[in-house]
Amino acid sequence: MEQVKTPWESSMGNIPMHLSYFNGNLYDALAVSANKFPGAIAFDFMGKSTRYKTFLKDIHLCANALVNLGIRAGDRVTIAMPNCPQALTFFYGLNLMGAVANMIHPLSAEGEIEFYLKESQSVALLTLDDFYEKVKPICEKANIKHLIVTSIADALPFPKKIAYRLTKAKKYNTNWEAITWSTFMGLGMKINLAFPHGEGDRTAVILYSGGTTGITKGILLTNGNFNALGQQVAAANPMYRPGDKMLAAMPIFHGFGLGVCIHAMLMNGGRCILVPRFTPKSYGRDLIKYKCNFIAGVPTLFEALLGQDVLNKKDLSFLKGVFSGGDTLSVELKKKLDAFLLAHNSPVTVREGYGTTETVTACCLTPPDKQKEGSIGIPFPDTYIKIVKPGTQEELPYGQEGEILLSGPTVMQGYMNHSEETAETLQTHADGLTWVYTGDLGVMDHDGYLYFSGRAKRMIVSSGYNIYPAQLENIIDAHPYVQMSCVIGVPDPYKMQKVKAFIKLKPGIPPDEQIRANILSYCAKHIAKYAMPSSIVFREDLPKTLVGKVAYRLLEEDEANQ
Repeated sequence: MEQVKTPWESSMGNIPMHLSYFNGNLYDALAVSANKFPGAIAFDFMGKSTRYKTFLKDIHLCANALVNLGIRAGDRVTIAMPNCPQALTFFYGLNLMGAVANMIHPLSAEGEIEFYLKESQSVALLTLDDFYEKVKPICEKANIKHLIVTSIADALPFPKKIAYRLTKAKKYNTNWEAITWSTFMGLGMKINLAFPHGEGDRTAVILYSGGTTGITKGILLTNGNFNALGQQVAAANPMYRPGDKMLAAMPIFHGFGLGVCIHAMLMNGGRCILVPRFTPKSYGRDLIKYKCNFIAGVPTLFEALLGQDVLNKKDLSFLKGVFSGGDTLSVELKKKLDAFLLAHNSPVTVREGYGTTETVTACCLTPPDKQKEGSIGIPFPDTYIKIVKPGTQEELPYGQEGEILLSGPTVMQGYMNHSEETAETLQTHADGLTWVYTGDLGVMDHDGYLYFSGRAKRMIVSSGYNIYPAQLENIIDAHPYVQMSCVIGVPDPYKMQKVKAFIKLKPGIPPDEQIRANILSYCAKHIAKYAMPSSIVFREDLPKTLVGKVAYRLLEEDEANQ
């Protein structure tokens, strides 16, 4: 059976199968848009709008400041920020002067941040003042040369800036051992460099994922990966027009947020409504205030919107696209969301996508006019998908379940510092294409529609975040009171899944509430908030497989039967 690329023409005649891809860096792609629409608004943040021409000047200033600080092309610099203007300026400034942006969750635990900094060999870090006390000692351990600290106030319009600083004054009345944002940007005024055009195949961004083993690894992504995604997203949405607004709540350290909600919009002349912290109420309020044309999120985000009074009787006829990804959208939830959209005069229904961080993010999307129940869509232009017998190159017939493989212009360079797993995940077949082995199971029908059916890899998905049990178990097992542990995902009506830990304590350690509190306190220092165990169960023993491993599936079955 030969590989299948689903022709978008069969669904919408004006969507091409092939595209001619931009050859340059992320900044170059943005600059094309900015020079075409200099007076258009690039993004809005808490009441302040920034136009493309201003954004471009800020990026140049930032790139000059980075060079003046001693950052060089090829250096890796970490960004631990929410969605705000400084994060975008710094991200594109790094790209313009040739450095690599190492994107991490600012709410990561101390141990995780230290790992990210050391693993990437970062030379500098940008973070928010809220996280200064946490990251300062970590930077010393990781030998970070430059710590740059900014505040939300730095991006606010004048009245809000004063009010914000007054409310935060008590908290930040000490001298930081760091470079403030204003001081940093001031360095850019002292030199004025001309930067060469970037190369499409150069590493631009590092995002993090557990791959198929569940061990956190940096994913090396190129300028070409992100630019190709931006062109594919635009091609798959022919209703898009420059100036259309995206409610950008998905975080910039996530491929979905950075690749689709930010870069794809900016390189195509769009307008991003930056959301630094998601709450259902504020999200709904911004949706109505700005009349956003596109919204993208995980299923839990959309489910949270359904109960918001702020959307009662509101007209959503301005919507052009509602995209769900990051986790499986159940048929029942999609029906509820579509009914909600219809009742609010929306001309569109929810479109589900699929992808992995190894391909930046989405590489598959349901067409706007031909959806199939339960399907996660058809491939983007120039993207190939095939189903194989898990772990092999043996392609399976239509309708038969197997491992999902992906190939196309968004495929990563590889895993940072993990050459063996790169070789396992990226394999070149007889067809000459390099395929990503996703570890996900699925089926493809005769029309080329893909259906996600499960995960071959052990993983918990909670509120759209991928959580790897093996990684959590390694952390918990290191606690001095713990003999061994097993982590599973259990159903949750809001998060889809939440983390539950089963622990066998060392001999002589009492299974009481004081010990439970001690272990949870330890976990909070080493595990990100979104991956924290929601409950801990002490057991005298844990079930074992025939080879002596903890039988996590038995624990999952026990939970399902309760």
